[in-house]
Amino acid sequence: MAAVREWEFAGTHGAVTARAWTRPDPRYVAVLAHGYGEHLGRYHHVADALVAAGATVCGPDHLGHGRSAGEPVLIEDVADVVADLHTLVASARDDHPDLPVVLVGHSMGGLVAARYAQTRGGLAALVLSGPVLGRWGALEDLLAAATIPDDPIDTATLSRDPAVGAAYAADPLVWHGPFKRPTLEALDAALRAARDAGGLGALPTLWVHGADDRLVPLAGTRTGIDALRGTDLTEIVYPGARHEVFNETNRAGVLSDVTTWIASRIP
Repeated sequence: MAAVREWEFAGTHGAVTARAWTRPDPRYVAVLAHGYGEHLGRYHHVADALVAAGATVCGPDHLGHGRSAGEPVLIEDVADVVADLHTLVASARDDHPDLPVVLVGHSMGGLVAARYAQTRGGLAALVLSGPVLGRWGALEDLLAAATIPDDPIDTATLSRDPAVGAAYAADPLVWHGPFKRPTLEALDAALRAARDAGGLGALPTLWVHGADDRLVPLAGTRTGIDALRGTDLTEIVYPGARHEVFNETNRAGVLSDVTTWIASRIP
């Protein structure tokens, strides 16, 4: 496993906790953007795979997530999360000015990563895993509800590996409560902005998704991908896989696909 360093930096709404996994001779910088309600500590194996493939890796616990400051899971504007991510990317560029930067976003982090690519630019490649893009029926239903239900996630929808769901349910840094309406409204606004901002041009983009993703269904995301696709889009859909393809029973193959694709796009 790669050595891990943890620190804090000043974010848009308080201290943001960040982590880095390093190697002495990196070929590129990989930046991780995690999903809603979770934290970057669930991505050690992803970072290890990227480091083994030649990357130095870093990422934050988003505002209101994990060990970062803020009311739990309260995001009033996705642009704030993008701004925090940009602070981390700028720091990584200061440390490695000659290296290309690859952004890897999962679920809500996929939406954050897409908005980063659309509004900040400067990336060498973009990887989207089960991204919240396009039409998300669950979001529409929650926004229409008079009261947001406090129903725990069905952890079986994360992965076919039951150990993944058990670890998620027992993780004290994972949010196990209900959505907050301002967060839902911020996600809805960001989905609309991503749709309306246009394509990603020549930015190499890899989209990976589980065919049996019931949390962020494939069909809804496809409408968002179609709205922002550029001239270099690669799509991989894994039969039978659920939402967290990086934690699926075929995770080794998924991570190999990701690192091999990145290598094909990095000079």
